[in-house]
Amino acid sequence: MKALVVYATITGNNKDVADLITESLEDRDVEVDVDEISVADPADFEDVDICVVCPYTYSEGSLPEEGMDFYEDLKEEDLKGKVYGVAGSGDVFYGDDFCRAVTAFDKAFAETGATKGSEDVRVNLAPDGETVKKLDQFADELVKKVNG
Repeated sequence: MKALVVYATITGNNKDVADLITESLEDRDVEVDVDEISVADPADFEDVDICVVCPYTYSEGSLPEEGMDFYEDLKEEDLKGKVYGVAGSGDVFYGDDFCRAVTAFDKAFAETGATKGSEDVRVNLAPDGETVKKLDQFADELVKKVNG
């Protein structure tokens, strides 16, 4: 089983989220590649079983500037038969805009025909102990969804 984890980060928080997901997937014998969103290509999801995006939400609900091309291209992919998950950080200070990029990428994946493997994980700032547990469960659910 193979996975691709794509992340966008300014503060390093989403790199940490991506690393935690990667570690959890690897603990379940999944071969994982990790790419930063500005160098990633959504077409690479065609070559894996599990597709993960870890976007940050900037300011009042904005998607990562460096990930806009990726986001637009993702919506054009045909990922039927793939399992996806979205987990990312934001700041609860922004209220209703908290982790809006997570929701946007979830909707983009839905347009591809991929199957949602786990509920989205929204992280307030940096991952803490409780978040680590949620991300481990997230990875577990993705693997179980692939295995049927």
